[in-house]
Amino acid sequence: MSNNLKEITSLQNPAIKNIVKLSKNRERQQQQLFVIEGARELSLALQSNYTVKSVYVCREMFEKTKYPDVLDSLSKDIIFDITPVVFEKIAYRENSDGIVALAKPKPHTLNDLKLSKNPFVIILEAVEKPGNLGAILRTADAAAVDAVIVCDPQTDLYNPNVVRSSVGGIFTVQTAVCTSEDAVAWLKANNITSYAAELQAAEFYQNIDFTQPSAIVMGTEAEGLTDFWLRNAKKRIKIPMRGKIDSLNVSVSTAVLTFEAMRQRGFY
Repeated sequence: MSNNLKEITSLQNPAIKNIVKLSKNRERQQQQLFVIEGARELSLALQSNYTVKSVYVCREMFEKTKYPDVLDSLSKDIIFDITPVVFEKIAYRENSDGIVALAKPKPHTLNDLKLSKNPFVIILEAVEKPGNLGAILRTADAAAVDAVIVCDPQTDLYNPNVVRSSVGGIFTVQTAVCTSEDAVAWLKANNITSYAAELQAAEFYQNIDFTQPSAIVMGTEAEGLTDFWLRNAKKRIKIPMRGKIDSLNVSVSTAVLTFEAMRQRGFY
């Protein structure tokens, strides 16, 4: 049922204009807020103890959601009804279920990571495409890896397209942001062996023993890994390519390597 006293009908409403502003990294950092779209994503954020500051609901669309209980744990004071036209202005994706929220980001430091006895970690160097980062987080959730470490990123974790393409994986996967130097020191301190993915590598990935504490290090599609990671990883590994194209999308490559590690560990 609509709360008419708080219903937003104007595209010029300051709150709506501010949500649009939050598409920019600078605004997200200054305001310490980011956008969550979708009831499932919002429910995962709440389960992971994110602080939600405000929620905007288009009731006509929200009636179709598969997660109708997501609003039950939130104060009514932070829930605002909006019209379909207003929702269309702030939505990032098609076929949405009519809910957008603003939440506070978390710090994501290496010290925050809690590892299992036999960790498997994904390391990304200078990831620049939000869609790739989101897809890798989705893979990380599916494989239940210990953590994703993003080194020297060219995009931030709370880019709306990261949240969208991760399908909420940003809220379920332990994630740290740091320099490559700090990541190498952290790996050594935790006795985790790293393997650098490289097109010219000598060893195929399926011949690597991933049953011990290990990390895969992935570079950008355009440039691959820098010399720093190629020098500091224990081995360089590659995926066999049988066609005329010499490489896979980085998110696909990450999934291939990750699920080989899970296979070796007997998880499926």
